[in-house]
Amino acid sequence: MGVKTTKLKNWLAKEGRSQAWLAKNSKLSNNAMSDICTGKRDPNISTVKRIMSAIRKVQRDAKVDDFFDI
Repeated sequence: MGVKTTKLKNWLAKEGRSQAWLAKNSKLSNNAMSDICTGKRDPNISTVKRIMSAIRKVQRDAKVDDFFDI
């Protein structure tokens, strides 16, 4: 069984961006971002807002549903 692929992780790969980039721009730890990207941890609403704020800097029309199953 491999690592779970999440919508967020797929987007990062498609955009050529790293988890470290997203962690830095959303002011989260690399460990927290890794856990979220691999599905080990579900982000709370505050964390989702921080991640979406960082994503919208490069993709203005990004929607929460595109990245998370909330």
